[in-house]
Amino acid sequence: MRKVILAVVSLVLMIGVMAYGHARPEAEVAQAGAPQQPPAGRGQAPAGRGEGRGTVILQQAPGDRAVPIPLETLKGYYADMDSKKLETLRMLEGGRFNVNIRRIRNAESALVHPVTADVWVVTEGSGTLTVNGKLEGNRIVGGDSRPLNVGDVVFVPAGVPHGVSGVSGSITWLNIRFDTNYEPSK
Repeated sequence: MRKVILAVVSLVLMIGVMAYGHARPEAEVAQAGAPQQPPAGRGQAPAGRGEGRGTVILQQAPGDRAVPIPLETLKGYYADMDSKKLETLRMLEGGRFNVNIRRIRNAESALVHPVTADVWVVTEGSGTLTVNGKLEGNRIVGGDSRPLNVGDVVFVPAGVPHGVSGVSGSITWLNIRFDTNYEPSK
């Protein structure tokens, strides 16, 4: 199971890095190596869902090397998130893409990302995923619901309503996100 999860995460991250690198203007690529975080490698992203105090960022995504994240490291992040009551931890920030851990104990409001697609890999726990349909307030009407369990992989295109409910204790997933609003290089 570990090998499957790591392979999926690696593949999605490589695709995101390649797409991001090809989509940026050359001047922006040249500046990408400039540090954008505090020297300790930890920073804050703007607050989002489940992120009232902002999302903790562990590091900027490098453009010149792979970043392995062993299972033991993930488990350490889970324990740290629990002790700090964090629902989101951004392991890698790449501008138009990022790699996060989402760890929730309760249902959360449904939402839509207008220009961001998600790929989820469930690593712990279970819940109910609801997608598609129409977003009305913070819930999905007329959507499709299905169980969400360890090992499940979910792709949510930009513009598609999605949310998690029916959490049994807690659920944790790797969330690889990438923007879809750029012109591919020619």
